[in-house]
Amino acid sequence: VVLNNINLKIKEGDFVSIVGPSGCGKSTLFKTILGSEKPSSGEALMDGELIEKPDRSKGIVFQKYSLFEHKTVIDNVIFGLVCSKFGFLSSIYHRIINSKEIIALKEEGEHYLERVGLLDSAYKFPFELSGGMKQRIAIAQAMIMKPKILLMDEPFGALDVGTREQMQMFLLEQWEETNQTILFITHDLDESLF
Repeated sequence: VVLNNINLKIKEGDFVSIVGPSGCGKSTLFKTILGSEKPSSGEALMDGELIEKPDRSKGIVFQKYSLFEHKTVIDNVIFGLVCSKFGFLSSIYHRIINSKEIIALKEEGEHYLERVGLLDSAYKFPFELSGGMKQRIAIAQAMIMKPKILLMDEPFGALDVGTREQMQMFLLEQWEETNQTILFITHDLDESLF
């Protein structure tokens, strides 16, 4: 048994930190809320509906950035929107790259890059950026999908102390601005309290 007797209700707009040592079940709870793992008993619900699989209502930011090294920053940010609108096949994406729809998606991506302070880096590649910049791109990548809940699994664990503090402030500012529901998993008690 990894988790037992869990009864957690999160209201829309809440920022919830879950803290605990490695191996205590934080990521299992995260995966259950995401829908990538099913509980052996009990149920996980969102808006009264059973969570059965991952979907667009839940955005995800992991400790390791989910960026494609061969795509520019802007293409990374809008990747989910492109897949939702045109399908996953990259050949389709290349055929419509100059269409009005892609231009509109890139404008939306630029808006999110501006929000995370990286509009100047829109046409750079991930290898040209610092760890904190990559993490802000991963957050923009999740936020652009407008999920009901943003799930963050130790997203700042691999960052140096200074960058980590900047990212903590950035996340709180974004939460205050958007009133996004956020579930933040960490093993760091100080980070959780902050």
